[in-house]
Amino acid sequence: TAQLADPESNREQQPAYAKNETRSIKPEILVLVGICTHLGCSPSKKFDVGIASGMGEDWPGGFFCPCHGSKFDLAGRVYKGVPAPTNLEVPPHNYLSDTRIIIGVD
Repeated sequence: TAQLADPESNREQQPAYAKNETRSIKPEILVLVGICTHLGCSPSKKFDVGIASGMGEDWPGGFFCPCHGSKFDLAGRVYKGVPAPTNLEVPPHNYLSDTRIIIGVD
């Protein structure tokens, strides 16, 4: 977490119920707005770790914005020293059941 710009998600990019380590209601499911907080490009998933990701041997997995090089961890938290100023946004959402989710409503 030392490499992250806002590891505790103190900036308001998520509802209060998603202000936790995984930035989610359910730790196994992450809901993000797929728009880079720099200039609005779409980050790519780079879930493989290390060299297999094409991101270098120290890459722990996450998201990469190909437009200007911003990097985000698996919870959408932005790394230090990249153009994106904030973490990826977690929209308001709620689970209607174990298999149904509604986006835009708490």
